Amino acid sequence: MQIVSISSLKGGVGKSSVVLGLASAALEAHVPTLVVDLDPHGDASTALGVHARPGHEVGTVLRRPRKGALASVATASSWTKHPITPHTVPAGPGAPADRSSTGDGARAVLDVAPGSAASSHLDHAAFRTKDLKRLETALRGLARYELVLIDCPPTLSALTRMAWAASHKVLSVAEPSLFSVAGTKRTMTALAQFETSRIWAVPEAGVVINRVRDDSVEQRHRMRELQELFGPLVVDPVLPDLSVMQQIQGAAWPVHRWPGAPAQDLAQRFGTILAGLTR
Repeated sequence: MQIVSISSLKGGVGKSSVVLGLASAALEAHVPTLVVDLDPHGDASTALGVHARPGHEVGTVLRRPRKGALASVATASSWTKHPITPHTVPAGPGAPADRSSTGDGARAVLDVAPGSAASSHLDHAAFRTKDLKRLETALRGLARYELVLIDCPPTLSALTRMAWAASHKVLSVAEPSLFSVAGTKRTMTALAQFETSRIWAVPEAGVVINRVRDDSVEQRHRMRELQELFGPLVVDPVLPDLSVMQQIQGAAWPVHRWPGAPAQDLAQRFGTILAGLTR
């Protein structure tokens, strides 16, 4: 099971959007996936069509974590029931197959451990060393999944640190702007410091550049800056700033099943990034 944290210490860079794009790519590739929504706002959960119920969310599990306890709150995303596009409902003889099913008729696995304000008790800077093992314990032994995507809060809190502690890889999300470049530097510095303070370290890290506009001179400058700062850690391809992404999220729909060339371009990029994560 590959565990990947998607993180940023600068809010508003589209961190949850990257989680959702990778979840869509995993659904399309039939990679059994669990999305763990550690952000107390729970935006990723909402976009995946899952709403937390009291006592049935990540925050409750993390209060008294047991081995594999996230299985008790994991809920199937509504994405697994969607038709091919929001405008095409397969019906009748000759209709296109529902791509949410595998070749043997089994439905693809995309589950969500929903986030809510119940996680707020751990969204603070202070933590004990044993707190870092909470999420790792709750994930241990979940044989149902090949991939776990963790949506971290945009803070260097106990929640973020326990996500890093459980992860094989950490992706820091940046956009090509002055403040986001600074935020990415903070994220990667904090990650490096975190690794030196622990017995085990995150094996891999990378920087995903999001919301790129090719016609912006300022953004081109910041892109060069990110490349100079992080070199081979910068993930290829970058993700363009497309308004269709807001439409897709507003409809709580996977990007791979949204019609039109812009969505297809985004879907291909997320698929490439996913392939790099899972190979």
